[in-house]
Amino acid sequence: MTVDVAFSWPTRVYWEDTDAGGVVYHAQYLAFLERARTEWMRAQGYGQELLRIEYGLVFAVRAMQLDFLKPARLDDALAVSVGLQECRRASAVFTQSIARGGDLLLTAQVRVAALDADGFRPRPIPPPLYDQLKALEQPQ
Repeated sequence: MTVDVAFSWPTRVYWEDTDAGGVVYHAQYLAFLERARTEWMRAQGYGQELLRIEYGLVFAVRAMQLDFLKPARLDDALAVSVGLQECRRASAVFTQSIARGGDLLLTAQVRVAALDADGFRPRPIPPPLYDQLKALEQPQ
């Protein structure tokens, strides 16, 4: 899977992210990916609190495909990329990666569902947000 770097969020690996050997625990990669998607949305002008309050909308992960290529380690400076592969009326697919310098450590494809903030039922993405996201698609 090739990831076009449309947005990159920097992070560092801390002790709390690792196992006893100083290697990033596999579940911690999910947190890195989530934070990068959140910052990507914020960079588009749609922070999570704004989406919830003004649009009654939240996004929830529906499916993920991860490919662990190399380990990240304590103190590594990482770049977590986000690209929007596809935006549909009630879901979106993101292509993400985690890299350390020139080394690609992980690739991911993440499908999120648009949900009503109160009942957590599927719902369409509001037109202004949908139009903006659709314009940002980078089909693979």
